[in-house]
Amino acid sequence: MSAQVAPAERGATRIADRVVAKIAAQAAREALVAVPEDGAPPHAAVTVHQDTARVRISLELGFPADIGAQCGAVRRQVAERVKALAGMEVPEVAVQVERLHSAQTRGTDRGRIR
Repeated sequence: MSAQVAPAERGATRIADRVVAKIAAQAAREALVAVPEDGAPPHAAVTVHQDTARVRISLELGFPADIGAQCGAVRRQVAERVKALAGMEVPEVAVQVERLHSAQTRGTDRGRIR
């Protein structure tokens, strides 16, 4: 009689890159102290190879702020959440700050001070 393979050991699970990107973007939002009122939410681009995800996060921050500390918090949160929710190692989280939003320029036309 042949041995049967347990259901948990059959097949494979593949998580789409866009799903991992959505997890990463949400994790970045969670890590930020505050997203600027007129700023775009964080956006993630992900490359997945087997059980490893490389993540690139684009975000906008309020200014003045400790940019380095916020980027570090985003890196840690993204790596932890992707590992916990998708089961993938995240050896690299590149954070790109696209724009700084100053409290002085909020509510003005295109960030210019009148």
